[in-house]
Amino acid sequence: MTDGSAAPPLSKMKAIGGSIAFLVLGGSAAILLLGGMLLALPALNPGTIVTSPPWWFPLIQGIVLILAFAGATGLIGFRWARLGREQLGLAPVSEGLRGFFRGLGIGAGPALLTMALAVPLGGATWLADIPSVGMYFGAAGRMGLALLPAAFSEEIIFRGVPLVLCAFAFGRSWAIGGVALLFAVAHLANPGLTPVAVINIALAGVMLGIVFFRPGRLWTATGAHLGWNLTLAALAAPVSGLPFAMPGLTYTPGGPGWLTGGAFGPEGGLLATLMLIGTIGALVARSQKESLS
Repeated sequence: MTDGSAAPPLSKMKAIGGSIAFLVLGGSAAILLLGGMLLALPALNPGTIVTSPPWWFPLIQGIVLILAFAGATGLIGFRWARLGREQLGLAPVSEGLRGFFRGLGIGAGPALLTMALAVPLGGATWLADIPSVGMYFGAAGRMGLALLPAAFSEEIIFRGVPLVLCAFAFGRSWAIGGVALLFAVAHLANPGLTPVAVINIALAGVMLGIVFFRPGRLWTATGAHLGWNLTLAALAAPVSGLPFAMPGLTYTPGGPGWLTGGAFGPEGGLLATLMLIGTIGALVARSQKESLS
C-alpha cells in the first residue's frame, strides 16, 4: 500500500468473506434506516398519499448510506481486519482536502470533454433560458451539495473495505478490476441501461479505483466521483440514466445513442468510453512515472 504500512495476514477467502460481510452489514443497516424513513413519510405529511419520495430523499439517502457503511467499516475494517486509518484511505484532513479538489478535476475533465465532443460528432445541443449567471451557479452549487453524499457513500462502499481487503489478498490490479465489475453490477437496475453503459460504469469503477491509491486516497476518489457526476448534471444531462433538471437549461443528446448515450446520458455512449479509457491510461502512466522517480 502507498502508506507503507504492513499488510495484515489475509487469505483470499478471508478477504472475500470480509468484503461480503461488510456489504451485508452495511446494506442491511441502510435498508432498515431507509425503510423506516419511507414508512414515516405519511406521518410527516398527514392527510396526503405519498406516491414517490420527496425531492430531498436522495440527499437523505446518501447520508443514511454513509452512516450505515461507516458503521460496517468500523466493525469489519477496524475491528475484524485490524486495518488502520491510512490503510482504509482515510488520509489526514489537509491531504484529503487537496486530494478532493484534485479529484474534482480528474472527474470533471473527461466528463466535460465527453459532452463537448457530442456537439460536433453527435449533434448534441442546449437550449438556455437562464435569468442570470448567479442563478445558474447557485443551482449548480445546490446540486453539488445534493450529489456529494451519494458520491461519498458509493466510494465508502466500493473503494473502502472491499477494495482494500482484496488489494492485500489479490494484488491491487485484480482488486481494482474485480470491484469495478461489482460497481457495474450495482447499477444494473438503472433506467435505460445499455451494454455500452455497463462497460462505461465498469471503466469508471477502474478509474476511481486507481484514483483511490493516489495521494488523498478516499477523498480524492470522492472528488473524482463528484466531479464526473456534477459536470453531467450541471449541464442538464442524465447521470447513469437518472435525469437531473437544471433551471433554464435543456439538453438534447443528439445521436446515434451508441455514440452520445441517448436517454441514459453520456455514460451510455462510446464517447464516454474513449474518454474513460484515456483517463485510465493517463493515470496509469503518471503512477508508473512517479514510481520510477
